[in-house]
Amino acid sequence: MYNELPAKELLGVEEALLHDPELATACADLLLAQRTLDGLRREPRAETTEAILRYSRTFLAGS
Repeated sequence: MYNELPAKELLGVEEALLHDPELATACADLLLAQRTLDGLRREPRAETTEAILRYSRTFLAGS
């Protein structure tokens, strides 16, 4: 999935995927999940950051 296998081992995995439909389906599901997760937002929305900062300021005001 992350292209980290040595070529010899990769050939073995590809061979297994060709001959094991259940393994191929599981691999396809994992690849789809990987693509979906890669497309997700990796930072909070500006509104979320602002809400956290507003909340943290309540502690500074009480000091």
